[in-house]
Amino acid sequence: MTLAVHPSVRRATEADADALYRLSEPFMRGGALRRRTIADYRAAVGWYLVVPGVLGPDGCAALRPLPSDPVHPAAGVLYNLCVRAGRQGAGLGRSLVEGVLDEAARQGVREVFTATTGDGRLFHRYGFRQVPPAGAPAPWAAALDPARGSRVYRWEAPAP
Repeated sequence: MTLAVHPSVRRATEADADALYRLSEPFMRGGALRRRTIADYRAAVGWYLVVPGVLGPDGCAALRPLPSDPVHPAAGVLYNLCVRAGRQGAGLGRSLVEGVLDEAARQGVREVFTATTGDGRLFHRYGFRQVPPAGAPAPWAAALDPARGSRVYRWEAPAP
């Protein structure tokens, strides 16, 4: 997979940071996403992929590299996956997940973790499997809020 295969997906730029916050805010308010500030989006904008829309991004997702450890030497976390209401069901989530996995491969990330309060069906389509939080990198898993009831999923890159 390459971003060229997903022409609607592009890397976010600094100019997108405030729009990423505005897109994500309804999902944060509804509890589907963790609360973040505009400053958080500005600081992490380089980790985001977006699907452009008329009024700003119609969808976004981020891939944050995780610190290497002996059990998970090349891991990352897919987070903040959201698609604007009215654009859901049009394949944008699929394009974003594919874009994130392509980016993981480009960066040499061998495992991608994510957590969701949803049903996880989209992640299952791409080979993510539910794992206990203890199966994820400890610093990231420790930062999960148990009150949210998120399930943790892991994707492993195919053997070279």
